[in-house]
Amino acid sequence: MKIIKKPWGSETILEINKKYLLKKLYMKKNHRCSLQFHNYKKETIYVLKGKLRIIIGKNKNKLNSKIYKTGDSITIKPKIIHRMEAVTDATYLEASTPEIHDVVRIV
Repeated sequence: MKIIKKPWGSETILEINKKYLLKKLYMKKNHRCSLQFHNYKKETIYVLKGKLRIIIGKNKNKLNSKIYKTGDSITIKPKIIHRMEAVTDATYLEASTPEIHDVVRIV
């Protein structure tokens, strides 16, 4: 298990192998990650605790926003732009394909 500190909280890599990557993330209230997409990685987000706003869309100028609460999940396909924002302190799981470095940040 590897814990990585982030400006918005932390992420713990629970498992990485040739088939999948599983992370547990903690995001502090009113913090967010970068606006990004993945070329190959497909991920599913499952909220364990708190409220998480997920901003998502195919075009950075036309993004949708929805608040996910405990027990909610969403699957994000490759090439889809997204960002997570913590409405409250939030803990969530991210299960994905194993391309851990496949992150394209949008300025």
